[in-house]
Amino acid sequence: METLDRPAVRKLMGEVLAVQGKTLPADDTAKLADIGFRSLDFSELALRVEDEIGDELNFEAAGLRSIETIADVLDLLVEIQEQ
Repeated sequence: METLDRPAVRKLMGEVLAVQGKTLPADDTAKLADIGFRSLDFSELALRVEDEIGDELNFEAAGLRSIETIADVLDLLVEIQEQ
C-alpha cells in the first residue's frame, strides 16, 4: 500500500479547507475549532487520503483518540496508514 507522508496529508487538509474559503494556518498547533475544521471536514480529508493511497483506512485501530489540533489530525492519518 502506498502511503502519504505528513506534508502530503497537510496539503490535502489545506485543499479541504480551501473549498470552504478557509486557509490552513502554518502553525500545526492551531486548534481545529479555531480554524473551523469540523468532523465532516475530517471525513472529507480521510476520503481524500484513501483515494490517494488506493486503500481504506482502519479507524478502528485508532480508538477514540482526542483530536484537537492540526498536528493531531496529521499524526492520526499518518499513523493509521502505517498500521
